Amino acid sequence: METYNSNQEGNEYQSRIPVDKVAAMMDKVKDTIAEIVVGQDLMIEQLMTALLADGHVLLEGVPGVAKTLTAKTMAKMVEADFSRIQFTPDLMPSDVIGTNIFNPQKANFDFKKGPIFGNIVLIDEINRSPAKTQAALFEVMEERQITTDGVTYPMEAPFMVIATQNPIEHEGTYRLPEAQLDRFLFKINVQYPSLEEEVLMLTHHHEQKGAVSLDSLKPVISKADIDYCRSIVKQVLVESKLLQYITQIVADTRNNPSLFLGASPRAAIAILNASKALAILKGRDFVTPDDIKAIVPAVLRHRIALTPEKEMEGLSPDDVLKEIVNRVEVPR
Repeated sequence: METYNSNQEGNEYQSRIPVDKVAAMMDKVKDTIAEIVVGQDLMIEQLMTALLADGHVLLEGVPGVAKTLTAKTMAKMVEADFSRIQFTPDLMPSDVIGTNIFNPQKANFDFKKGPIFGNIVLIDEINRSPAKTQAALFEVMEERQITTDGVTYPMEAPFMVIATQNPIEHEGTYRLPEAQLDRFLFKINVQYPSLEEEVLMLTHHHEQKGAVSLDSLKPVISKADIDYCRSIVKQVLVESKLLQYITQIVADTRNNPSLFLGASPRAAIAILNASKALAILKGRDFVTPDDIKAIVPAVLRHRIALTPEKEMEGLSPDDVLKEIVNRVEVPR
């Protein structure tokens, strides 16, 4: 049976799959992004994890913490189609997914694809559009397809939505439906940089005489590379006791007195897939309990809801998740 010790009987652990090759590709992407975006290493790592795990990401943070810049930079690193949608209160579903337009020459309707038809799609201020526009994303985010007028249009792989929202400003915004939140693999809380990181950011900005132009960036991986990396992630080893560990954490969110909404079975699958992707980024072909612990907050914080009493007490979803993870026994 596989153990968590990478050095067995004094010999260096030999991976069963080409982990180093995948990790090297992702490191190249991370390093290039880090040259543009300073002080957001955790966000960058989680974006790379989501890319490997074939998941969507919701970035939440105040204006000016490089949410949009990071998403655009990552899209530049992949040799794929990138599209950007600015969500506004008057945006219609057809503005996102596309619409049928009458072709007088053929005397029929042709489907004009909307901006959602891309490989990496950035949705800025996703919470500024009403429910009917949000609902247009349900099918495409989960099933990777659009159905309109009885015709289904599949999305080309890879397909990844990176959405941003501001947690402070509420005027003119709409709360995202739980069904939509559940379709995001991660919700990443983008924090302010540290003092040292902000000094480094200013130094770079000063030396480069202004903002960096993303037009000069060249892709470092292709769509085929992403497909290959994802196929390797699926082969990462996960012991049965770790599957039970994941299940127990998710089950505890449904029985916690501080929560009135627990995580769905989709959340357990998300933890599994993301922990396998993180293991690859760490250079391993097997998942450890630490991988699962590192993934849990980003996977679950948007899938649970506090009771009104706990909200009034100032408790946060991360506080409850930390308590749950500390309580659940770690497999040995």
